[in-house]
Amino acid sequence: MISFQKLGLEPTLLQAISDLGFKQPSEIQQKVIPMLLTETTDLVALAQTGTGKTAAFGFPLLQSIDARSRSVQGLILTPTRELCLQISNELRLYAKYVKGLKIVSVYGGASISEQAKTIRSGAQIAVATPGRLKDMIERKLLDISKIEYCILDEADEMLNMGFYDDIMNILSYTPKNKLTWLFSATMPSEVEAIARKFMMNPAQITVGARNTGIDTVRHEYYVVGGRDRYEALKRLADANPGIFSVVFCRTKRDTQKVAEKLIGDGYNAGALHGDLSQNQRDLVMGAFRKNQIQLLVATDVAARGIDVDDITHVINYQLPDEIETYTHRSGRTGRAGKSGVSMVIITRSEHGKIKRIEKKINQKFEEKPIPSGLEICEIQLYHLANRIKNTEIDEAITGFLPAIADVLEGLDRNELIKKIFTVEFSRYYSYYQKKRELNSGSVKSGAGDYSSNGDSVRFFINLGERDGFDWKSLKDFLKKKLNLERDDLYKVDVKDSFSFFNTDSAFSGQVVESLASFKLDGRTIKVEISNAPGSGRRSKGQKGRKRNYDASGPKKRSRGKSKKSGRPKNKQKKGFY
Repeated sequence: MISFQKLGLEPTLLQAISDLGFKQPSEIQQKVIPMLLTETTDLVALAQTGTGKTAAFGFPLLQSIDARSRSVQGLILTPTRELCLQISNELRLYAKYVKGLKIVSVYGGASISEQAKTIRSGAQIAVATPGRLKDMIERKLLDISKIEYCILDEADEMLNMGFYDDIMNILSYTPKNKLTWLFSATMPSEVEAIARKFMMNPAQITVGARNTGIDTVRHEYYVVGGRDRYEALKRLADANPGIFSVVFCRTKRDTQKVAEKLIGDGYNAGALHGDLSQNQRDLVMGAFRKNQIQLLVATDVAARGIDVDDITHVINYQLPDEIETYTHRSGRTGRAGKSGVSMVIITRSEHGKIKRIEKKINQKFEEKPIPSGLEICEIQLYHLANRIKNTEIDEAITGFLPAIADVLEGLDRNELIKKIFTVEFSRYYSYYQKKRELNSGSVKSGAGDYSSNGDSVRFFINLGERDGFDWKSLKDFLKKKLNLERDDLYKVDVKDSFSFFNTDSAFSGQVVESLASFKLDGRTIKVEISNAPGSGRRSKGQKGRKRNYDASGPKKRSRGKSKKSGRPKNKQKKGFY
C-alpha cells in the first residue's frame, strides 16, 4: 500500500498529515496528488462523496501556492455554505505548518465587509459559494482575473442547485491560462459542457465506475401504502437501536413536519433546511455531530455540508426527482472505508424509479419487508440485554444497594430477569400489538419474508459492531466460516453487539454445526434460530432454542410513552429544530 510520503508532498504538509493521523491515502488521493504535482494539466475527477476529494486537490493546491504573495491565486467553488466552511477548515489544518498562508471563506449569511477585509489582508486561497462570489466580483471586492488555479468541487451538485449560469459567469472572469480541476460524483451533460468550454484537454480520473454508487453502501427499499410512510420510518428506526441517520425529504415543509412528529413521538431528531437561521443550523449540526440527534431530517441542499463519517444509515423518506441526487444522498453513509445502508421508502407506483436508479448506479436494491412489531421487540430486547451486560458499574450506587435489595427480596435470579425484560418487552409489545402490519407490494409478511421462495431461516448471532463487524465484513466472515457461496447468505443486519442473517433452510444444519463451540478471541459465539415473525421457517428437524417471552406485564400505557401515538420510550431527550 502506497504511503503519503511517496506522493511527492513537501515536509510541511507531511507533518500536518501526521498530526491529523492520516495513515494511507485513499484511491482518489493516490491517483490525483502525484498527477497534479508533476503535470501542468486540467483535470476531471469523478469520485463519490466521502472518498477524500478535499485532500486530493487540497494538498497539491497548497504545495503550488506562493505563500509570499498577497494576491488570490486559488479559487475553490462549492455549492453550500456548510461545504465552503468544511473545505476551508480542512485546508487550514493541512496548511498548519505553511507560514504566511491565508484562506478566506466567501459565503452568504455572513458579513461581506469582513470577508473583503480578509481578502485585502493577503489571502491566497478563496473558498466560495457561487452567489456570494458573484456579488463580490460585481462589487469589485474580489479580483479573480489573475488566479492560477480554479477548483470546482461537487460540480454536479452545484448544477442541480441551479448555479449553471452563475458558474459560467464566474468562470468568464478567470484567465484562460489557469489550471482548472473539476471534481464531481457524477458527470451529467451540464458538467461536460463546462469542461468543454473552460478546460484544455483535461486528464480524466475515475474512482469506481462512472456515475455509480460506492460498494460500501447497501441499498434497500421498502414498499408501503402512501399513508404509512411515516409509520414505516418509525419502524425502521426502532429496528435499528444504534441508528445514526440522515433522513431525506424533498421539501423544507416536509422536513420540518417529519422532524417535529419524530420529536413529539420521543425520538432524538432534528431538522435541517434553508428556512432555519444560521444560528439554528449551527445548533442542529453541533448536536448531530455530538450524537445528541440520531435522526437528522434534511433537505438535499442543506445536507451538502454534512461532514460526519459515522452515519450508519441514509433513509430516503421520499425519493428525489433526479437520480444524481440519490447518489449524493447515499454517499452520506459508507464513508472513510466504513459500510452503510441506504434505505428507500416507496409506494407501489414508484417501483420504476428504483429500476432507473439501479441502472444508473450499477448496483442492485434489495426489497425488504417493514419489520413486524414482534421482530422489533426481539431486537430491542437483545439491545437491552447487551446494554446491561456492557454497562460499567458506577460505584456511587453502592450505598443504595441495601435498600434496593430489600425491595427485591424474595425474587430469584430468573424471576428478576423476567421482570426486568418484561418492562421493556411490554412497552413495545403493547404499542405494536395494536398496530397493523405495513408491508405492501410483492414482499409479504410472515414466514416467507426473507426469501423469494419462502424457504429461508433467520439466525441470531452474538457478534456485532462492538466486535468490529459491519454488514459487509460480517457477511464475508460468515461466508468463509460456513463455507457458503456469497448468495447463500443474505439479509445480514448488524446491530451493536448482535446480528441477524439468513440462509436457505437447506444450509441451516450446516450453520449450526459449523458454529458449534466456536470461539472468537476467547469468547464463545452463539448462533440460534430467530423465531420472530418474518424470521423465516424453521427447517425440519432443526433444534434451535426457541425464545419464550413473558408478556404478562402491565398492559396499561407506559409512563414514558408519548401522549400522541408515539413510540414507547424510556426518556425523551431534548429535540432540536
